[in-house]
Amino acid sequence: MITNTYQHWQLEVDSDGIAWATLDKAGESTNSLSSAVMNELGLLLDQLDVYPPNGLIFRSGKAAGFIAGADIQEFTQLDTPAKGVVLVSRGWSLFNRLAAVPYPTLALVRGHCLGGGLELALACRYLLAVDEPGTKMGLPEVMLGIVPGWGGMLRLPQRIGPQAALDMMLTGKSLDAKKARRLGLADDCVPPRVMDSAAKMLLVSNTPRRPLPFIQRLLNGPLKSVVANGARKQVAGRARREHYPAPYAIIDIWSKYNGNALAAPELIDSIVRSPTARNLVRVFFMQERLKTFGKQSDFHAKHVHVVGAGVMGGDIAAWCALRGLTVTLQDQSMERIAPALKRAYASYRKRIKDKFELRNVMDRLIPDPEGHGAAQADVVIEAIFENLEAKHALFKKLDAVMKPDAVLATNTSSLKIEDLCSVLKNPARLVGIHFFNPVAKMPLVEVVAAEGGDPEVAARASAFVKQIDRLPLPVKSAPGFLVNAVLGPYMLEAMRAVDEGISPATVDEAMLAFGMPMGPIELVDMVGLDVAMAAGKGLAGAGVEPPKCLLERFNAGHLGQKTGKGFYDHSGGKPAKGPVGPVPTGLAARLLQPLLDRTQQLVNEGVVADADLADAGVIFGTGFAPFTGGPLNYRKKQNA
Repeated sequence: MITNTYQHWQLEVDSDGIAWATLDKAGESTNSLSSAVMNELGLLLDQLDVYPPNGLIFRSGKAAGFIAGADIQEFTQLDTPAKGVVLVSRGWSLFNRLAAVPYPTLALVRGHCLGGGLELALACRYLLAVDEPGTKMGLPEVMLGIVPGWGGMLRLPQRIGPQAALDMMLTGKSLDAKKARRLGLADDCVPPRVMDSAAKMLLVSNTPRRPLPFIQRLLNGPLKSVVANGARKQVAGRARREHYPAPYAIIDIWSKYNGNALAAPELIDSIVRSPTARNLVRVFFMQERLKTFGKQSDFHAKHVHVVGAGVMGGDIAAWCALRGLTVTLQDQSMERIAPALKRAYASYRKRIKDKFELRNVMDRLIPDPEGHGAAQADVVIEAIFENLEAKHALFKKLDAVMKPDAVLATNTSSLKIEDLCSVLKNPARLVGIHFFNPVAKMPLVEVVAAEGGDPEVAARASAFVKQIDRLPLPVKSAPGFLVNAVLGPYMLEAMRAVDEGISPATVDEAMLAFGMPMGPIELVDMVGLDVAMAAGKGLAGAGVEPPKCLLERFNAGHLGQKTGKGFYDHSGGKPAKGPVGPVPTGLAARLLQPLLDRTQQLVNEGVVADADLADAGVIFGTGFAPFTGGPLNYRKKQNA
């Protein structure tokens, strides 16, 4: 075997003349396609031009996955139009060169294969996926406000058809190994134990790739405009062009320039260096920072016990079971637990197509009306109703049976941790793990540290949050913590506007036009008018009068989505908003102001450590318009 080693690549040629190019980026835990890595790939191809192999297989030397994508840090250095075009040109030209080599090529994909990593794999003749949970393939560039300019917009539609390809590129969603094979993205998927031999067999087989069906070829050619027009309508329903230009650019570059971003350099520059791209890259790094909080402890849970099978408790239990943990769910009777199990099954059926896997997940979610699971659990989460005496009684019982090293957490959203922990033998063991509704969609979880709390317990709680694929945000114990504390004044101001005669639909439209995923009045309906009443008293103070529009509906028993009627009628499933009136000038700024002020105040008070974490928390906890980079970043830009 002949071996040549570069700084980031290792090239080996075996006795059958097959070249194995292994990427193991120096000094990093994951592979990314930095300029240095790409330059070395060019040198590697130069070498193989001189000594052509019988075939070339790309694989990863990292346990973490294949290739995570381009080096995101390099996007922050694109300060001139030329640099953006150079960045796109580098990958486009190199991968076109790879696609044109005379010998067969194969990407052996194990673990994440995203962005530029998938574009490299698409430039190979074959793609072999390793069938294990971590294998994911996707082009998530749109989530950074940019486009897959290294060949993804050309080759993915050719490989799986334009409709499926645009769906992936416009949403950033990824595929597992089996779905990739089913769609034709992967030629096959195999278990890890045979991946090397299977890769070599496929490479030398000279098997022709599965051709696109005739109708897909038409949609990728003469009927492109039909697909493009449909895609534009779908995108318009989710994102406004002025806020998120990248998805519209993807459609235009595919339909007008056959996926060649270099054919529209002015468009590429406007995308790559846009405020949206800069802010979304900023959000990406903030997200990565949140993940680091889950790495400060090596704690790993196997069994979670949840007390309280209401909407929050039941959904927390269901999510933990979905993420692979054994979960016992406790409430006063099976009748109280049954609705949570039914809701979990309905949710799982939408996600899980394999009936055996579905059964395994349901088997991990165990009803436990007697609460026996608390004694064996590594994490115990209290999610009963917000009553101090009831929680005290429960904590006394849990304290007597729990393992001494287990994490004891409360999901309270309005009570102080310091008041809750006073009945424990060791009050420092209680921590807040505050989820948001809906649990399966909201990525943020606040990890609440009480005054005098044990830092190691908080670190374990953050590790648990990361283990279940959520973003832990450390906050101090204070009314509303971060997320609810900033939402309260925002929703209050929105209802004050309704009191002044502005229709709820018009108030909501002002914030939808700003870029929020949901208007504040619809949010009140979703949260519940009873919750809004209670939160308003807690956050604004007992002497502050609630808005008349809220009080009237609350007294009439119209509590929002849960009762079918609140500010809107929800009997049809979606809120019936009616016509939107003219949005008064300055309404969006007025509604935002209390949210911005409260966010800054919480940073000043140390409830959250700094402005970046506050921005991350409000984005991932409320959906605050990501293209702005967060409330405090938005405020800074507005005041600049």
